[in-house]
Amino acid sequence: MLLSQIVTPEGETRVVAHRDGQAHEVPGVTDVYSLAMECTRLGETIAGRIGRAGPGAAVDLETAYAEGRVLSPIHHDDPAHLHLTGTGLTHLGSAATRDSMHKSETHDDDAMLTDSMRMFRMGIEGGKPAGEAPGVQPEWFYKGNGNMVAAPGAPLDMPAFAEDGGEEPEIAGIYVIADNGAVFRVGFALSNEFSDHVMERVNYLYLAHSKLRPAAFGPEILVGALPEDIRGVSRIRRGGETIFEKPFLSGEANMSHTIGNLEHHHFKYSVFRQPGDVHVHMFGTATLSFADNVRTAPGDVFEIDAPPFGLPLKNALRLSSKPERDRTVTVESL
Repeated sequence: MLLSQIVTPEGETRVVAHRDGQAHEVPGVTDVYSLAMECTRLGETIAGRIGRAGPGAAVDLETAYAEGRVLSPIHHDDPAHLHLTGTGLTHLGSAATRDSMHKSETHDDDAMLTDSMRMFRMGIEGGKPAGEAPGVQPEWFYKGNGNMVAAPGAPLDMPAFAEDGGEEPEIAGIYVIADNGAVFRVGFALSNEFSDHVMERVNYLYLAHSKLRPAAFGPEILVGALPEDIRGVSRIRRGGETIFEKPFLSGEANMSHTIGNLEHHHFKYSVFRQPGDVHVHMFGTATLSFADNVRTAPGDVFEIDAPPFGLPLKNALRLSSKPERDRTVTVESL
């Protein structure tokens, strides 16, 4: 089952359940966050709650998407309580691209391992632990809060000071924190972990800066287990022409870590188990147009598509004019 949020032609928010090619409103529910929190309090699954409600009015999701009425599939009324985070070097093909970005230009000896390659090897050796013990911790990064979320179909803003605006096709886990601090997974969604790869290539210690960019996820949340082997496509369209198209792989069959291990090393920090918060945690990728020497430009449209996740995720690149590139941010004393 897939979940999404739309705005009706009358301007009201509705939750849509999509199953077997049929999409219907969920009666008595106005947003996915409220639905998920209600389920944590009742001890009920989302599928059970929706089944109990029965199907509401039929919805044409593709028309709603074309009309700009599809929202991000979960939100928090206070954006500061939605956290965008992610992990890197988690996929079996992810090391080569990162290693080439971070390898010193003055050393050609393959024996001179970069920190990226060392981190990747740690994941290969210890990212899928046997039993319940946690495995090695992955690379982790922070992207921002709910103010950084771009809805499906909305533009991804590249700051004026950015060197690049590049896509990263990924799967994200969607979570809510119950009143008692317990972590509940709502499901999984496509995501575009939009980043500045040119800045990151200058020095890998700029990774944190390069990740402070908007992100998009959705349009739909897959409720239930993540498929072991996910095969999708990442595209960039420019002026109606496809300038980049490449498959991307995800799911644990294509990863050096288990999903459970990545979740553990995020939620082991109590700051990420605050009651009522929402987390969108991105699990990494091995496919980047940047690695194929594609340089994006304002107006390019990113499209990420994988069959288990329903509608594709589409966002255009837009150059933001605020703040100006050379403008200094002034801090005043109180």
